[in-house]
Amino acid sequence: MPAQFPRVPVALVTGAAQGLGHAIATRLAHDGHLVIVNDKEDSAALTDLATQIGGLALAADVADPEAVTELVSEVAQRFGWVDVLVANHAAMAMAPFLDMAPAPWWEQVEVNLSGTFRLVQAVLPGMRRAGAGRIVLIASEAGVVGMRNATAYSASKGGLIALTKSLGRELAREGIVTNAIAPSYVDTPQLQVDAADAGVSIEDIKAAAAGRIPMGRIATPQEIAAVTAFLVSPGAGSLVGQVLQPNGGTTRTRA
Repeated sequence: MPAQFPRVPVALVTGAAQGLGHAIATRLAHDGHLVIVNDKEDSAALTDLATQIGGLALAADVADPEAVTELVSEVAQRFGWVDVLVANHAAMAMAPFLDMAPAPWWEQVEVNLSGTFRLVQAVLPGMRRAGAGRIVLIASEAGVVGMRNATAYSASKGGLIALTKSLGRELAREGIVTNAIAPSYVDTPQLQVDAADAGVSIEDIKAAAAGRIPMGRIATPQEIAAVTAFLVSPGAGSLVGQVLQPNGGTTRTRA
């Protein structure tokens, strides 16, 4: 590519059809990235988002190793490599620990933790050739302090935090920076899982969560997207292996 036309940084955002992934993709596109939006299945929502932000929609199930390889290979064929990976995909099923069957347990581990492992392995060779890269793993406060009736989800998100710290130590000298975000409650459709587990409406679960947060409200997807944008910006270059916790004060103060 001619020097007078510098390459636009390419970002891959998973779990982007709705909620937090949608907000992150929109923000990164606003900040000048060419954004590849991914979700498990093709949908009008995913295609519409790609059109709105001038990006590309590519469906792939991150729990499928071959699908991940094909996803990243297609990005590489079109654009060379992935500069920014935001691993936002998630599976969540809630039940008391003794009622958690093996199938939903392993599904959450496969999607949340193993899927991220596969994605990082797939994008890493391109980042190494480029001599730089940013990896942001979307963890959860549940991975920091645990969550009742969400043992598999919490364990998988805790694994992402350990993965972040390990990748930070291993890759930073190559200019590839890994960090994580561990939000508390965010106003996204995923709250429907919490509401169903509690047997209340989604508005009730939002109110209950807000009552436990010192700030007095749950976060917006745009707030978490802003944290993501900061982590992939030049100003965050010295943050390595860190876990930022935009949670309204739940793990730092008392209400």
